[in-house]
Amino acid sequence: MKQKKKKTWMRYRHRVVRNIAYVLIGTYVHLTYGLKVRKFKEQENRPYLIIMNHQTGFDQFFVGMAFRGPVYYVASEDLFSNGWISKLLSWAVAPIPIKKQTTDVRAVMTCMRVAREGGTIALAPEGNRTYSGRTVYFKPSILPLVRKLKLPLAIFRIEGGYGVQPRWSDVIRKGPMTAGVSEVIQPEEYEKLSDEALFKRISDGLWVDETQLPGVYRHKKNAEFLERALYVCPFCGLSEFESHDDILTCKTCGRQIRHNPDRTLTGVDFEFPYANVADWYDAQCDYVNHLQLTEMPYTEKPIYTDTVALSEVILYKNKQPICDKVRMELYGDRIEIKDGAAMVLPFADIQAITVLGKNKLNVYYGDKLYQMKGDKRFNALKYVNLCFRYKNIMEGDGNGEFLGL
Repeated sequence: MKQKKKKTWMRYRHRVVRNIAYVLIGTYVHLTYGLKVRKFKEQENRPYLIIMNHQTGFDQFFVGMAFRGPVYYVASEDLFSNGWISKLLSWAVAPIPIKKQTTDVRAVMTCMRVAREGGTIALAPEGNRTYSGRTVYFKPSILPLVRKLKLPLAIFRIEGGYGVQPRWSDVIRKGPMTAGVSEVIQPEEYEKLSDEALFKRISDGLWVDETQLPGVYRHKKNAEFLERALYVCPFCGLSEFESHDDILTCKTCGRQIRHNPDRTLTGVDFEFPYANVADWYDAQCDYVNHLQLTEMPYTEKPIYTDTVALSEVILYKNKQPICDKVRMELYGDRIEIKDGAAMVLPFADIQAITVLGKNKLNVYYGDKLYQMKGDKRFNALKYVNLCFRYKNIMEGDGNGEFLGL
């Protein structure tokens, strides 16, 4: 009896789809982003492990414009939970699913399978787009994958992407942006490096601080939806903001801050203490890292209240709506859902929590994955930051600085 042939991950159609897509998408990206992509002329016929920083929603296409042939991207499981659209994407380009904020053995095994078949793999170890223009923290857990795959390591760096399309914004600005391979580390080279030295090499290669890059990025809505990233006022502490055009207003003290085309910040009729969003974002993290969330009043009264749509994500299938409008309250030690789907989600029992896209919140709780989506001004980041701050306190790491992104 003939043994059934095992299906390969790589298919000829992926190359066909890639070639057709990049004729169309490449033109769109050049016209919309004004991006200059450096072609990777040294690619030859070898597969690579591409490690990139994450600045825009189109980063994967920038990689595809630099490399020939199909690239298999490691992507959040949320991409695979959208019904027929997910099935179409899987058929067309076969991205590799991974669970965010967790150790996913299945993803590692799939990467090894693609590597054995001679495929090029791309991933963003940050796992999140930057909110501030500075490369986001990522864990050294990327190193075992690098060593197991034994592929040449291509460091792909995007610069100016935050200026053109900040994560918190809905508009694309006009300004300088470049992308391309900045360094290749061969297996025989990184095999000789310690984990510490290899991690530093990767971190240094991916590091981008847009406050240090020249360039002007113009749009009349330069500040719009900045409240998705910021929730701490330097004068009021924990607060809420509202933006219109190039002005962000604190709803507590009424102070207004202008976001300028050169990415600087200035106060309207007062001296603002932070030069740019990155400095403000760092100060916000520092503020949260000094909150004693296990004490009153944070455990007794809600710190924030939001109205959101609540769904359960059925991994690799679809999303099942639970209630299209619930009140969600954030405390120092828990999240409470009120109204149509009452539940309490203690931080101590949350396995993982992360922000998806611009304003969606994913909470892994027990065997469930809940997704909360607010309106356009919803700040999902504060839920992640406060949950991580609570866990740092309870784990005896009260000085821990990592707040989830």
